[in-house]
Amino acid sequence: MIKIDEAVLEKAELLAKLKIDVAERERTMNEMEKLLLYTEKLNEIDTEGVLPLSYGEPGEATLREDEVTNPDGKAQTLANVPVQRNDCPVVPKTV
Repeated sequence: MIKIDEAVLEKAELLAKLKIDVAERERTMNEMEKLLLYTEKLNEIDTEGVLPLSYGEPGEATLREDEVTNPDGKAQTLANVPVQRNDCPVVPKTV
């Protein structure tokens, strides 16, 4: 099993663009080790002869036609806008 130490945690922080508090570091390392233990247990499962699935249920996916079932609400939205131009709200410039 891979031991999660400060160096591994720092690398994970860098890759995930996270900053873990000093108080949370030990707990986080323990949780990461638990995840690795779980994945090791999954590797112990005998999957010989089991075909990979692309769907949870056998058969093909039932697809429906794309139909608009609700209006866009543009008129209701613009009714609440004090200033509008070309059917769009006008807002103050922020930059």
